Amino acid sequence: MNFVPQVATTEISDADLDNVSGGLAVAGSGGLFIETPIDSVASDLLAVATPEGVTAGVGFHTEAH
Repeated sequence: MNFVPQVATTEISDADLDNVSGGLAVAGSGGLFIETPIDSVASDLLAVATPEGVTAGVGFHTEAH
């Protein structure tokens, strides 16, 4: 028996792909990184706007040396 998954592929136009993937998006990101001899701190901000709405995310990370 062959247990390897079978995958079928096909060509898709750019216009059709825009409809499948949600179209165009605008993204912006920024961050801050501070490192000292004792520890380091990093933060990130990401925002993505599409015709369907806006998504935002924030990340924060600390590390002691």
